[in-house]
Amino acid sequence: MWKKIFEPVDMTVGDPVRQIVRFMIPMLIGNVFQQLYNTVDSIIVGKFVGDNALAAVGSAGPIVNLLLVLFIGISVGAGIMVSQYFGARQRNSLSRAIGCCITMTLVASVIVMVIAPLVSMPLLRLIRTPDEIIDWCNSYLRILFIGIAGCAFYNILGGMLRGLGDSVSALLYLIIATIINIILDLYFVAVLGMGVPGVALATVIAQTVSAILSFIKLSRKTDCFDMKAAYFIPERKYVRELFMLGMPSGITQMIFSMSMVIVQSLTNSFGPMCIATNVIVMRIDGFVMMPAFSFGAAMTTFAGQNIGAGKLSRVEEGAKKGTLVAMATSLVITVLILIFGRFLMSLFTNTEALIEQSYHMMMILGFGYIAMEVTQCLQGVMRGAGDTMAPMWLSMISTVIIRVPLAYLMTWMTRSPENPNGQFYMMFVSLLITWLIGAVMTFCVYKTGRWKNKALV
Repeated sequence: MWKKIFEPVDMTVGDPVRQIVRFMIPMLIGNVFQQLYNTVDSIIVGKFVGDNALAAVGSAGPIVNLLLVLFIGISVGAGIMVSQYFGARQRNSLSRAIGCCITMTLVASVIVMVIAPLVSMPLLRLIRTPDEIIDWCNSYLRILFIGIAGCAFYNILGGMLRGLGDSVSALLYLIIATIINIILDLYFVAVLGMGVPGVALATVIAQTVSAILSFIKLSRKTDCFDMKAAYFIPERKYVRELFMLGMPSGITQMIFSMSMVIVQSLTNSFGPMCIATNVIVMRIDGFVMMPAFSFGAAMTTFAGQNIGAGKLSRVEEGAKKGTLVAMATSLVITVLILIFGRFLMSLFTNTEALIEQSYHMMMILGFGYIAMEVTQCLQGVMRGAGDTMAPMWLSMISTVIIRVPLAYLMTWMTRSPENPNGQFYMMFVSLLITWLIGAVMTFCVYKTGRWKNKALV
């Protein structure tokens, strides 16, 4: 039984929806535990240190994402390469691609470890981080970036395991790491009184453990590929493929993160109370988004394996049925979140006004989650087929051309003597509008069918 649970999922055979859901469920659970990293950090600092500490952890988020673009690109490229070579049963190419990805991750980790701690404080000042929380933000960022290799290798090795059809092992190691993170959070913050730096240190240690476990598991998959020293020397072919497939997603993440930094600057202008509100909403939002991200990633592997196997009609069938299942799943979870929203908000803070404001903002976003399922699923199919440029442009248009100007415009239009910076809730209305427009654009681009001609093999 255990062998069957942990064996790779061959998504080129069997009922498409059944295979997608079977592959997606461990990823969904894994994404929930991944979200617990930041959520537990926020709950513990909010309860044991205060609302300003909660705001500090949240304000650091956009900068963390901005400086992780190299790893986003490598992770996406690695997952696509592995899934297509695995689907095509090209053992030698699969082995060399995996070795290349591991080496490039190491190089990227060194770059970020050197550069990121030097630029964290200037970036925090650039986005007008309030003086009350800026030192906490900076110490949180410096610890995360110094220990970035653990986070990077876990995400990239996990992506390769999923490309091989093994989403369960990555889930198991993430659960172990999350438990370690929670225990260390409580010990460092509640017992030792380390405050915000304590949650950063706990995260680094936990992610390093998960990275080591993922590498051990990957190295044992000798039935799928070979792990020899010579394969860790990057070859031009695989480096080019890695960046060709991954950099559009990395650039997309960079642009998205830059737009979030700009929006965070606007959020910071409303003060620590609104910053804390934004942190709470985004933490809950992260859980509601889990089905969308999980189905999207499953669609990428599904499309990659079937494109590699030459089964284009199966890809289209899986895309249609899988998206419908994802939309229904998101609807149910969204309703539950809205019903139990106030209770969830109270996990982060004891301040009643903060709980109410956070719940009202969550109500605004609730209408957009089904649209996000369409966006993530169809863009996942495009990426799996090898078309990473279309999702990049779609994300650029929605997050830069639409979201950022819309957020500033809508808050500016609601200025008054009582609210000189405008109405805070317009930040969330602008995000909802962006999601709806993004879903429509993604559906239209998918229907053109241009993604069908981008396969590696």
